[in-house]
Amino acid sequence: MTYFNVTHISLVLRTCLKLNRGFVTHASIKHSFNINFQRLFGYVPICSRLIHTSKSNGQTQKDGITLLPSPQEVTLILRKNEFNKEFASGSVKSYDSNQLASNDPIEDTRCEGQCKLTPGLLMGVFDGHGGPACAQVVSKRLLDYVAAAMLPTDTINAILKEPQGALVDTYNDKIELINDLKTIYDNSFKEFLLELARTPRDDSNVYTAMEKGVLQLDSDLSREVIEPFYSNGVINQKTLSVALSGAVVCISYIDGPHLYVANIGDCNAVLGTLTDDNEWIAKKITKEHNSENFDELKRIWNEHPDEERKTVIRRDRLLGELAPLRSMGDYRYKWSTELLTKVAVPCVGDKAIPANYHTPPYLTAKPDIFYHRLSPKDKFLIIASDGLWDMLTPLQAVKLVGEHMKGKVFYNPLKLPKKNIQLGDINELLLHRKESLKSKPKDRNAATHLIRHAIGGTEYGIDHSRLAHLLSLTPDVSRMFRDDITVTIAYFDSEFLRQCPA
Repeated sequence: MTYFNVTHISLVLRTCLKLNRGFVTHASIKHSFNINFQRLFGYVPICSRLIHTSKSNGQTQKDGITLLPSPQEVTLILRKNEFNKEFASGSVKSYDSNQLASNDPIEDTRCEGQCKLTPGLLMGVFDGHGGPACAQVVSKRLLDYVAAAMLPTDTINAILKEPQGALVDTYNDKIELINDLKTIYDNSFKEFLLELARTPRDDSNVYTAMEKGVLQLDSDLSREVIEPFYSNGVINQKTLSVALSGAVVCISYIDGPHLYVANIGDCNAVLGTLTDDNEWIAKKITKEHNSENFDELKRIWNEHPDEERKTVIRRDRLLGELAPLRSMGDYRYKWSTELLTKVAVPCVGDKAIPANYHTPPYLTAKPDIFYHRLSPKDKFLIIASDGLWDMLTPLQAVKLVGEHMKGKVFYNPLKLPKKNIQLGDINELLLHRKESLKSKPKDRNAATHLIRHAIGGTEYGIDHSRLAHLLSLTPDVSRMFRDDITVTIAYFDSEFLRQCPA
C-alpha cells in the first residue's frame, strides 16, 4: 500500500499539469454542463440490469490516513470490465474491449454484434452526456436499426410475417432495459420495419442504410415522447429523460475487406497500419463534430441568421452549453420553443430552454460516414470515446497497440516450428523467448493496456503513483481530471485480406 494524506488531489493536479496533457481543464469544463443538467432533471432509471462500471476508488482508511490501492488492486480495477471475443472466420480475427468509469454512473456504453441476416460485424462506442440514459438506450437499439436498413424488402416482409427478435447477435451485452420501455421500443422498431417495406430503396448501399438507421432511431426518441403527450396529455418521464439527455456515437460495419464508419460527435475511429519498413501509421478515419472542426462551424453558422452568429457558438460550445455539435437525443436543442415549453419545462423548469434559443433545431444526428477498403497492412481498428483521445494521440494509441500485439504472443505456450528439431535449435528458441519476454505486456487485453497507459503513462513508462492517485479519486473529483473511457479494438486477419479479390 502507498500512503498519502488529503493533499493528494493537489499532487495529482500538479502531476497532470506537469505532463501537459491538457485534459484537466477539458474534462472539468466538459462536465460542468452535464452535472448541472443532471441536478436539474434528476436521474430516471431505464435499466433493470447494468454493466458494473460504477467507479470504485479502492481507498481504505487506517489511523485517519488514506491508503492508495496497491499495484494488484489497480490491476483489478482496470480489468473489471474487459472483454475479448475471437472469430473463426472472416476479416476480423478478434476484438478487445474495456471501460473505465469516471462518472457514477458511467455515461459511456459500447455494443458489438454479428448481423444475423447479413455477413457484417457491427461495433459501436456511445458517449453520453447529461446522464447515461440516451447512451444506454441507443446502444441497445441502434445496431438493430442499422441491420434492418441493410435488408432487402423481401426479407423485411418475411420478418413482419414471422418476427425473429433481434437482428444482431450481440456479445457481452450487460444492459437490460425495463419492461415498459421494451414494449415502447419494440413497437417503434416494428413501425420502422413497416416503413422500410413501403419505401423503395437500394438496400445494397451501406452508406444509406447506416444514415437511415441513425436518423430513424433519433427521430423515434422524440416521437416516443411527443405522441403520448398529444394523444392523452401524459409525459413519460423515462422516454423524456432519454430524449433530453444525449449521446455521441461512433459505429463501424465490417464486411470482409469493406470498412464503414459512421460518426456523430467527438468519438473517433483510428486504423493501425504497418508499413513495409515495420513502422506504425495511425490513419484517423473520423472527424470530430466540435468547435475545432471549422467546416462544422460554418455549417451551423449558415443554418442560422447572421444576428445569431455570436450566440449560436459561444465558448466553443453550441449555445454556450454543448461541446459536440452533432449528437443523438439532446432534444433541448432540436424541439421548438413551444414544444419545450409544453413538454420539458413542466418537468425540469425554465432552464430546459437554452438561452438565445431562437431558430431551432440547432443540432442534428446526421452522421458522417467514411469508407476504407482494408488491406493486409491494416492490422487493427481502435474505436474509443474522447476520454481516451483526451489523453493519447492517435499515433500514441496505435504504437501502444502495435507493441502490445508483438508482446502478447508470449501469453501462449511455445510451439516448436517442426517435429525433427535439434536440441541446439530449441535452446536458441528458448533464449530468444527469454529475451523477448521483457516486452510481454502486463495486460493481455489491449483495451486495458491502452487505458493503463492513458491514465498512468509518462515518457519514462507507467507511473504507479499517478495511476493509483487518479483511480482513487471519488467521481465528483475524478471528473475534473478525466472523462469516462471506453475502448474497442478489432484485429484484422491479414491472410484473409490478402486473399480478397481487388
